[in-house]
Amino acid sequence: MKGYSMNEIPENCAKARLEGVNASYKELAEVCGRIRNKKSDWAISFLEQVAEGELPVMFKRHNKNMGHRHEVGGRKGRYPQKAAQFVLKTLQSAIANGKNMGLGEVYTILAASANKKDIYPRLAPKGRQARSFLETARIEIILKGSDVPKGVTVTAPKKQASKETPRPAETSSDAKTSETKKAPAPKKEPVHQHKHDVEKKEKKVDVIPHQHGEKTKG
Repeated sequence: MKGYSMNEIPENCAKARLEGVNASYKELAEVCGRIRNKKSDWAISFLEQVAEGELPVMFKRHNKNMGHRHEVGGRKGRYPQKAAQFVLKTLQSAIANGKNMGLGEVYTILAASANKKDIYPRLAPKGRQARSFLETARIEIILKGSDVPKGVTVTAPKKQASKETPRPAETSSDAKTSETKKAPAPKKEPVHQHKHDVEKKEKKVDVIPHQHGEKTKG
């Protein structure tokens, strides 16, 4: 089965489900029936007490050959601790989904149900002919959040940005070294020379001094 048993889920509702539960679907259905249309705070405290074995659960169905309990007014009941633990886990998951959707803190359990999921055959060891079956169940819970006025849209709360750790303050010596590293070296400006000076340097003339009394070669 895909999805939820409720065909049309109203707006401003949070939901959660648990598949493949290794517990009796009959006990799960009775536990879900006791918390239906109740507030989430009351349901959590009730399920915690049932899971610890302090309170019994009244069974309206599947109560053949079941004893009467004075805690439920002389009605038939039992202590389904294992089933209460699974229902409590699903309820807490639905409440967490509602908080992520921004539906507030107070919720009403709009729908809570349990059904049979899968059946797995089991064979006895050593070639025996005995055969048993393992039945799993599924739980689904739908919560109704606080009423939102018309024209107002519900948005999920924004995630807080991670706080960056402040860097330690730099000392005077460190600051000077960082300034010297950051400061770029000054660029040397090119020296402009005149065109005639450049030509003079390129053309070097060897001048022989003239001495008196020397004859020139002719």
